[in-house]
Amino acid sequence: MGLNPHAGDEGLIGTEDMEIIYPAVKAAREEEMIVFGPYPADGFFAQSSFQKFDGVLAMYHDQGLIPFKSLSLDGGVNYSAGMDYVRTSPDHGTAENISGKNLADASSFRKAIFDALDIYRNRKDYDERNANPLPKYTQFKEDR
Repeated sequence: MGLNPHAGDEGLIGTEDMEIIYPAVKAAREEEMIVFGPYPADGFFAQSSFQKFDGVLAMYHDQGLIPFKSLSLDGGVNYSAGMDYVRTSPDHGTAENISGKNLADASSFRKAIFDALDIYRNRKDYDERNANPLPKYTQFKEDR
């Protein structure tokens, strides 16, 4: 998502999107990541553009979680990316206001736990697969 309303509107509502966010997206593409943006958050969610993506990176908490919670109908999981440990939580948060009242639906909590386990396993599998990669062919060429 863009930081400013309308992703800065080409600099009319702030330049951070053009000067910081877009160059970061471009750098990620150069690292062969499949990323797009920045997008204006209001239109992105209102026009259901989010359905075309596997994940959405919001610039701040409410920018992403308000539409996410509205659309997930208590079945979503919040995942905090880029951390050394896996952090997931139900989209409804702690639900302290209904704690002990036998009102909570455990499905989002259960999904958050299973998603955390899947993420952990995927990280572990990735680390194992990439622990001892073969040297690139170009290194052998020089030895001939």
